[in-house]
Amino acid sequence: MLAIQRITLAGVALCALSAQEPTCHRCEATYIPVSELDAYTAKAVKYNIVDQQVRTVDIGKVQVGVAMVTRGKLAAAANRKGLVAEHEQVSEVYHVIDGTATLLTGADLVNPVKRPADEKTVRLHNGPGYNSDSINNPQVHHLKPGDVIIIPAGTGHWFTEIPDHITYLMVRIDPDKIVPTKNQAESEADLKIIPASRRGQ
Repeated sequence: MLAIQRITLAGVALCALSAQEPTCHRCEATYIPVSELDAYTAKAVKYNIVDQQVRTVDIGKVQVGVAMVTRGKLAAAANRKGLVAEHEQVSEVYHVIDGTATLLTGADLVNPVKRPADEKTVRLHNGPGYNSDSINNPQVHHLKPGDVIIIPAGTGHWFTEIPDHITYLMVRIDPDKIVPTKNQAESEADLKIIPASRRGQ
């Protein structure tokens, strides 16, 4: 009986130890200097680019992406079709760095249309999802520098007004690992690429 108790206790101890195992074994930290983030913002302003993925890192059970987003002035208007975005598998966290905006969020999409699978943002940034014309009964958020907003996968989001501009750092949480990883070398190479529409100018 005593031997059985010892075996049982040993099993419980092993289970407790395994529960404390890290989910990413011998994984290195990922450092992104502010100079790199600023370089993405400068490129966004120069070439009128909205969303740029800086890194996508596998950290064990999930992948985490970091992006820089810069949006220009957007006047308030009632009838803009297809501007609501929704991502089925990837959640997003925004940290506002500069500028202000009004953002609507909610799950009840009006006229949702599946986003094309070959769209760049679907392939490389935030995976499959929908665009829609509006959101029924949305939450209204007035974003300003320093604010943070968490947008779960499946929640629509829609900028309805940007008085001048807004720049924010975005963290993408990808538990299904549906987008490719992006390392420092790939990021540095990406920063050197001139958009096709601006080549030769």
